[in-house]
Parts: sequence; C-alpha cells; structure tokens
Amino acid sequence: MPMRKAATAMNRLCWIAFFAVLVAGMYYGYSWMLSWIPLGLMMVTQLLVSWAPDEPDESVEPDATAKAGAGVEPGARPGVEVEAPVSGRWRALNSPADKVPSHGTRAYGQAYAIDIVAEPEGGRARPRFGWWPVVRRSRAFPGFGLPVSAVADATVVRVVDGQRDHLSRNSFPALVYLVVEGVVREVADARRLVGNHVILDLGDGVYAMYAHLRRGSVVVREGERVRVGQGLARCGNSGNSSEPHVHFQLMDAADLTVARGIPFAWRGIGVPSNDEVFSASSTVSRPGTP
Repeated sequence: MPMRKAATAMNRLCWIAFFAVLVAGMYYGYSWMLSWIPLGLMMVTQLLVSWAPDEPDESVEPDATAKAGAGVEPGARPGVEVEAPVSGRWRALNSPADKVPSHGTRAYGQAYAIDIVAEPEGGRARPRFGWWPVVRRSRAFPGFGLPVSAVADATVVRVVDGQRDHLSRNSFPALVYLVVEGVVREVADARRLVGNHVILDLGDGVYAMYAHLRRGSVVVREGERVRVGQGLARCGNSGNSSEPHVHFQLMDAADLTVARGIPFAWRGIGVPSNDEVFSASSTVSRPGTP
C-alpha cells in the first residue's frame, strides 16, 4: 500500500480514536490527557498525507521537468496541455502558477490543482468575502449553474452527483465553520471533500477531475466516451467549498488516495496566476443536449 494511502487510513483511525477517548472519558472517568495520544499521532499522519513529497515518476526523463516550465517540481511529469473546462470570464484562485502544492497539500492529487470563480463582465457581480451576510444561497453567485466541459476526448471513469449544494462560507464567521467542517469531511471520506465530481481518463495515465459540481447536473455516465468541449455538468457548491466554483486538476490515477498531481496548461491561456482574470472561449455543449 502506498505511503500516502496508508497515512490517510491511519489519520482517520486517529480521529476516531480521539473522539472515542473523549466520549469514554465523560462516562468512565478516563483522563482527558489520554486523548493527546491519538491527537499527536493524527498530527503526524496529517503531515505525511499533506506534505510528504510525491514519489518520482520513473517514466520521466531526468531533464524532462527542466523543460516543462516554472512550477513543475523535480520528478514530476511534464505539463499536459488541454482545453479550458469553462467558457466566459473567470478568476483563478489557489493557482499552481504561484505555489506548489497550490492548495497547501499534495493529498488527493491536488499538487497542481486550481480553483476558478465566475466573474462575468457587465453582469451580476460576484459577492465578495467579508463579515456580512454570514452565508448566502448558492444562486447569489454568478458561477452557480454554469456549464463545465471535457478538456479532451476521454472516458468517464467516476461520477458522484448526490451531494447537496450548501450555503456559502465566504465570510469571516463562516470561515471558522468551513475549517471545522473540512476536518469532519476528510475523516469521513475524500468524496465528502471534493463533493459532486467527475473524473475523466484522458489516456496515457492522465486523469482530469472536476469537483464541487451542482447536485443533479452531471449528464454523463461512468464508461461513457466524451469528446472535447462536450458538456459534463454544472458549477456547484458541494463538498468542502466556500462558494460556487470549479476545482480542476490533472492527476495520474482515478483513486484520489494514491493520485499524484500532474501539471496542466489550458490551450491559449496557460496557467492563470492567483487572482488573475481570464477569458476562455469554447464550443461547450450544454448539459443535457447532444
């Protein structure tokens, strides 16, 4: 079993043990100090899950990463160019153009992941992060419900579509809740973190994941072949998400517990920097239509 997968399983067991000791202490008089044992082990395993470097890909030539461009770490696969997963005007957040791992963790193949939020020009403005209101409905955000499309010809290998779109967490008070919620979701399962999602097999050991999709919007099935630009689903706010957005990443496996991130570039765009606004144009088929 790969080290990261084993550390992920151990991390969940440590959390369960931590809460079990706390509850047992309430009824059987155990010292609360005992809870520090699983808590300490949890911190160690969390470091292994989040920060342990990916094992070098032995298929990569020694000088390949040097030719792949900035932001690609030694031993990583060279970047893969694909089409953008959206069309219109968007803003990049948590971009691998600025730091790797982009989301502060290598877990679940996220080393080179990116988040994007819709910033329509001349349309409804995206609500900004602040103190009030504490939460908003997903429909208050212009990106909610916008279509996402296949970045290449591919095969659908995983579809999760039943998780709810929750209220936003884009305020200072709600941010505290988001952090606690994220811990609980990670203990439960990786699927609870990424929410509704689609994973495509692009071939040559490259997989694309679209996360936090709108519930009930996925229009493809596992095993289905899709063409570049074909509609897959719609932007949502499921899983560990502060507001409706699209989380996109390339990785080397469909299993999130063992996947390693793969650098990407969007054709005609590249890799947008953090907070950079970009425009993408594509022939996106609307979900539910040929």
